[in-house]
Amino acid sequence: MKKNYISNSQESVRMFKSDFLESLSKVHFLVPVFIFVPVIGYFIYNAFKYNLGIFTFFGLFIGGLFIWTLVEYIMHRFLFHYMPPDKPWAQRLHFIFHGVHHDYPSDAKRLVLPPSISIPLAAVFYFLFNAILPANYIYGFFPAFLLGYLFYDESHYAIHHFNFKGKIWKKIKQHHMLHHYADPGKGYGVSSPLWDKIFRSDFIKK
Repeated sequence: MKKNYISNSQESVRMFKSDFLESLSKVHFLVPVFIFVPVIGYFIYNAFKYNLGIFTFFGLFIGGLFIWTLVEYIMHRFLFHYMPPDKPWAQRLHFIFHGVHHDYPSDAKRLVLPPSISIPLAAVFYFLFNAILPANYIYGFFPAFLLGYLFYDESHYAIHHFNFKGKIWKKIKQHHMLHHYADPGKGYGVSSPLWDKIFRSDFIKK
């Protein structure tokens, strides 16, 4: 198997000539928390404001978390790793959105999605789910979806920079490190290996 370039330096590599575009590609790992926690709170408030019902709310909330895990897997596997060798534009986009992270996995400023990407993506998913779900159901479903995204982003940072003691977190970290250092064609689930097991893209772990 061809070995890819990997640097364990915590320094950032420059991706754009423009200082403005370069600044949009970097973010502190707590920024998504400050942006999306108030949004999650707003949706939960509206769920009870419109009398969604406690059982309906929790059903939608669990559904939102579950759907996020699938979206996380699909985006990581088919969008972030889309890089056909005969399409230079796709290679460039892959490097900007995800390839730089594989080349510099310890770069602390590129471990969570910057707002320039996460906010437009959140808006797209909001309008999609709002068009599909019955009236007001979005207020129970979408905050859980966003919470799943936040857990993914923050756990991704932690996986690369924290030393875990718990057995479950050690397994999650091992799964992601194998994706980086053993085979990037497997192990697409970051916050959970569930869909890797279902779609047979998991590692054989001893």
